[in-house]
Amino acid sequence: MEADAEPELTEILDGIGPRLRALRRDRRLTLEALAQTTGISVSTLSRLESGLRRPTLDLLIPLARAHRVALDRIVAAPATGDPRVHLEPRGRGHGNVLVPLTQYPGRVQVFKQVLAQREPKLVTHAGYEWLYVLAGELRLVLGGRDVTLRPGEVAEFDTHEPHWFGPAGEDAVEILHLFGPHGDQAVVRARSPRDSGTGGGAGA
Repeated sequence: MEADAEPELTEILDGIGPRLRALRRDRRLTLEALAQTTGISVSTLSRLESGLRRPTLDLLIPLARAHRVALDRIVAAPATGDPRVHLEPRGRGHGNVLVPLTQYPGRVQVFKQVLAQREPKLVTHAGYEWLYVLAGELRLVLGGRDVTLRPGEVAEFDTHEPHWFGPAGEDAVEILHLFGPHGDQAVVRARSPRDSGTGGGAGA
């Protein structure tokens, strides 16, 4: 099944550059003008349009805003058919972007986030969190621990413990963020045989 999905993903990614170029030309914008509007360099924009730069959420969101189109128009994502799903990015200031993926009051909430560089500030609150790194490197400070997570790596922790997370370097990091407001923890009901001896999910 993964082999079938890979060509489809490649086709979607290959189509993003031409769509970005078409959107820019339809609006009669130069690369320089678009760079000034989005804060993305001319060289990066050119590489995106030519397919030489892999598109990430922190690049596509400002471009979607500049062109005044939904993200799914850029990536040609299929419609969900469910009017309850609203993937509307919310700017949080200083280059941070939050995209809510669920809207279930009182239950686990799921977000995509782009986090820009910021000063570490430990916080505590009720709940339980899971962080999965999609792109970039994530620095997680958890109590007395300080770890760096890379794409494909995950952390889970009780938010009563002092914590902070953000980019490990100067570049933004893109993550999938799950938050259980009542301290809900993941319950593993199925596991690959090769993982049967590893115990539960690893915390950061």
